[in-house]
Amino acid sequence: MKQPPAEAADSRSPRAWMAWSSGKDSLWALHLARRAGHLDIVGLLTSITETYDRVTMHGVRESLLQAQAAALGLPLHRILIPTPCSQQQYEDIMRATLERARSLAVTKVIFGDISLADVRAHRERQMARVDMEALFPLWGMDTGDLARQIIAGGVRATITCLDPTKVPAELAGREFDDDFLTHLPDTADPCGENGEFHTFAWHGPDYPSPIPITVGQTLNREGFLFTDLHPA
Repeated sequence: MKQPPAEAADSRSPRAWMAWSSGKDSLWALHLARRAGHLDIVGLLTSITETYDRVTMHGVRESLLQAQAAALGLPLHRILIPTPCSQQQYEDIMRATLERARSLAVTKVIFGDISLADVRAHRERQMARVDMEALFPLWGMDTGDLARQIIAGGVRATITCLDPTKVPAELAGREFDDDFLTHLPDTADPCGENGEFHTFAWHGPDYPSPIPITVGQTLNREGFLFTDLHPA
């Protein structure tokens, strides 16, 4: 589906980073924010589990994350998370990262959250501590409609992690598409907003070309199924 042209942000627009999970919701939130043209989006912010060099929760290899940043033309700012990591450690690391952003005149962070009020409130508190603002382009959207909008908008993504107590295990490693949605149980959120699944977005309206990947093994780690994606 052809997208309307993005409005260009001028030099006086507030500087923003995108909280980047590597998945479809992050890509679509970034796309909407770019298209609106009210922000000067100057970087991606991603949590990396330092022990494994992978995106926290999504399990995506850092090499693929770097490929996304290159495709989007944005520098990547990593939040390195140790294993194990206490909540206080995480809060301290996040605060130091946000203070660095603030020193670079970044005043906004864009998030791909849709409906979890407690998550939104936590993010807003984090931002307020360093005099920054959290923005939520997808907030309040119907997740069924949003899932179909993301697919119709040209986002191509693969399931990297799923909770087999909420989603059939055979959907691990599948592409996030209309067929995937038809196989989700009625109890599962179509966007995985409640942690049912996570994705890696390898193509979309903001990419010049697809990021080539191959789908590797799926392993059970602490009750979650992680599918390893490799650069092709």
